[in-house]
Amino acid sequence: MKKTLLLSVVASGIIYAGGNIAPAQPVAPQAAPAACDFWGVSSFAYRAQKLSTKGDSWGAKDNYAMFKMALGVEKKLGYGFGIGAELDHITYFDGKLNKDKSISKLAQLYATYTFGNTTIKAGRQTLPKALSPWAWSYRDAGYLKQTFNAITIVNNNLQDTTLVAAWVPSVFTDKGNTKINGSNKGLFMIGALNKSLPNTTNATSIYYMPKNGNKGKAFSIWNTTETKMNDIELGLQLVYTKADKNSMALIKGATGTKASYSIAGYIGTNFGALNARIYLDYINDGDATLNLGGTSALWGRSLDKSFSNDVVAGTKQKVAKLALKYKFQNNTSAYFDVALDKPDSGKKTAYGLITGYKFMVKDVHVKVEYRYVKNKDFTKRKDQRFRVQALYKF
Repeated sequence: MKKTLLLSVVASGIIYAGGNIAPAQPVAPQAAPAACDFWGVSSFAYRAQKLSTKGDSWGAKDNYAMFKMALGVEKKLGYGFGIGAELDHITYFDGKLNKDKSISKLAQLYATYTFGNTTIKAGRQTLPKALSPWAWSYRDAGYLKQTFNAITIVNNNLQDTTLVAAWVPSVFTDKGNTKINGSNKGLFMIGALNKSLPNTTNATSIYYMPKNGNKGKAFSIWNTTETKMNDIELGLQLVYTKADKNSMALIKGATGTKASYSIAGYIGTNFGALNARIYLDYINDGDATLNLGGTSALWGRSLDKSFSNDVVAGTKQKVAKLALKYKFQNNTSAYFDVALDKPDSGKKTAYGLITGYKFMVKDVHVKVEYRYVKNKDFTKRKDQRFRVQALYKF
């Protein structure tokens, strides 16, 4: 399994809020609703791309359309028990890149049990970003790219505090189940989120991956503090990861086992309907990855996976990012993010931007987005992507 996926698994036990323009709130597994609850989402998207690694122009070779659908159900059975399931489907069109393939999968299938202020959730399930800073179950236009076979326990006995523990033996993707670190031992996670101080959230999350044969163990701890004072938003994030030799938590091509760490912060405010944030991050030249599952809540993460190996590139990095979001009336908004990633060792600065516009057409959510990445030394890419997406929830 890719280390990216591995980390996602770890994320289950972590309670972490952050990485968005608006601070994310913790999402704890809940018991099934009182009645049978059906839901669904369908979407259609078209993506045009100009990828420098393939010497492309804006031709149709790498352009494609997608239809996606997700159908879910949750049911409370009584006596604290509940069940849930989700079926996902995706079809690609215009198939030189994806060959008109279709995929259907049982993305979730789980049982829940609630007693007092404690909920246990077991089975194939999502790991939300709020619980999983190093990776989570990302929905792309409603479609779950990865879920996890896991047991999670959430407790709210302490005032203003949520405690989480989790064990994740494997990750589930379009290719099926993959054991964590090639072993049934899986990953273990614990986390605590506290909101005792006014307008302040503090979250600490830890994961541990046991040794499996010649594949070494790994350990990571995240601490995030966010607060708001009058109109000023402030945040501080500290991340540390250590992985032994041959561990799946090492970055690709790592020759050593030097620990990786990140120190990041942001300051933001609102100017009427405009929200603005500036992020600064320092990442050392460690050998362990800060991204275990294809996504990362690291504030200094790059705008695109091809930007700088999506967090750690085996060299010291200084990242600066400006994030703007403007809310119009009638559920309409525009956003603009731009980031610079300055590496050491004589490599050139990578930079990229993402800008888009979201609006509603009756009950359909429409998004138009453009992405640009220039990354000469990290992954030798200069890519442009244009996306149009329509999504309907029912």
